[in-house]
Amino acid sequence: MAKRQVMFTFPQKLIKEPIIYDLGIKYSIITNVRRADVSENKGWVMLELEGEENNIDKGLEWVESTGVRVDPVLGNIVEA
Repeated sequence: MAKRQVMFTFPQKLIKEPIIYDLGIKYSIITNVRRADVSENKGWVMLELEGEENNIDKGLEWVESTGVRVDPVLGNIVEA
């Protein structure tokens, strides 16, 4: 199993969509929210993803295709 740390930045129109849930279900990825800040206008979430490397890659491509910005996170996201 591979692990990856990422940050999702959601535009206003996608804040209420279950994108993280769908990512986990569609691509068999364990999602662990480590930090987040969500308001009515914007939102970001730092996640640890665990699963097969290929599934993580495909899942992140799908997330980006929805309009969510995906950025890698370096370092320890719990202490950031």
